[in-house]
Amino acid sequence: MCAVFALNLITKSLALWIRTTALLAITLLLSSEATHAVTYPFPAQNDSVVGAIQSVSARYEDTLLDIAVKYDVGQDEIVLANPHVDRWLPGDGTPVVIPSSFVLPETPYEGLVLNLPEMRLYYYPKARKGEAQEVQTFPVSIGRREWYTPEGITKVVTKVKNPAWYPPDSIRKEHEERGEPLPAVVPAGPDNPLGDHALLLDIPGYLIHGTNKTFGIGLQVSHGCIRMSPKDVELLFSQVAAGTVVRLVNQPVKVGWKGDTLYMEVHPQLDSMQEKVADANLSQTANEAIAKAQKAKESQTGRRINLDTTAIEAAIRSSNGLPIAIGELYPEPPELILPAEAGGIHARTLP
Repeated sequence: MCAVFALNLITKSLALWIRTTALLAITLLLSSEATHAVTYPFPAQNDSVVGAIQSVSARYEDTLLDIAVKYDVGQDEIVLANPHVDRWLPGDGTPVVIPSSFVLPETPYEGLVLNLPEMRLYYYPKARKGEAQEVQTFPVSIGRREWYTPEGITKVVTKVKNPAWYPPDSIRKEHEERGEPLPAVVPAGPDNPLGDHALLLDIPGYLIHGTNKTFGIGLQVSHGCIRMSPKDVELLFSQVAAGTVVRLVNQPVKVGWKGDTLYMEVHPQLDSMQEKVADANLSQTANEAIAKAQKAKESQTGRRINLDTTAIEAAIRSSNGLPIAIGELYPEPPELILPAEAGGIHARTLP
C-alpha cells in the first residue's frame, strides 16, 4: 500500500535513521527441516547462477503456502514450481519442489534489484575486507494491474522504523467504496499495512516495506509498493543505507552460466502495465538472451556451445521460474602438434 508518506512524516523520520554493518548470514541447508536461506555465496567469475533446487516432503497438515512461508519463497513461485501439486492439500509425503536456485538478473551487481515478473528482490551488499562477496534474495509482492510498480532506476531516500501510514485520497476512496473506511492516519502497530520497517524510494509515494498480511507475499496485490515479509524487511533494513541504488527491471527470461552449463529461467511475463500477458513473444526474448550469452562465452573461451532446443522449448512452455539447463560447452578441442617440418605450429581440432 503506497503513496503513503506525507512530508512531515519524512522530516520527523530523519531522526530515526538506522545504519548498521551487521550482516545476518543464513546457511542454505538441503534438508526438509531447514529454513530457506536468503544469503548465497557470490557465483564464480563469469557465472550468474546461485543456490540449488531443493525437494522436501509435505506433512499432512501442510499447504503449499505453509511450505512457501517456511522456505521464504513467494506464493506464485511455489505454485509455478509445483503445477501438479494441490495448493491447499498436497498430501502427506508428497514431494514439493522449493525454487531455491536463481539466475541473477542482468544488471550491475550492486545495490538492490527487483525483477518484476519474478516478484523477487536481490541485494548485493558490499563485501567487507577479506570476506567473500554474497548476494541476498527475497520474495516480494508488487503492484496489481491498476496500481502497477514502475520500472526504472531510483534509490533509497530514507529508512523509517515503526512508520505511520497516511493513506492518500485514492486509496481512502477505494476503501470507502468497499464499505471499509480508513482514517486519515494509521499509527504504527499491528493494524498498520506498512509493518514495522519501511524504506522510502526516490519515486514519490513508493516504498519497500513490511506488511501485516504475510499471506500475500509473492503476489500482485499491493498499491504499487514492494512488500516484504516482516523478517525479510527487518534484515534488509539493518543493512541498506540511504542512497543505495534500486533497479526495477522487467526480465521474464534470465539466462546465465554455471561452469560449462548454460541455464535459462523463465517467468510468466508482464506487460508495461504489469498485467500478465500471453507468452507469444517469450520465444523471441529467450532467443535474444541465449544468443547474447552464447556470443559472450564463445568469445571468452573459443569453444562452441551445444544447445538443447527441446529443453529451451520446455522452459518457455512451462515458465515455472526454475533454472533449466539448456546447453553445454563442447569439451576443449585436443591440441595437435604438427611435425617440425611443418614449422611446429600448434593447431586445434574442432568438435
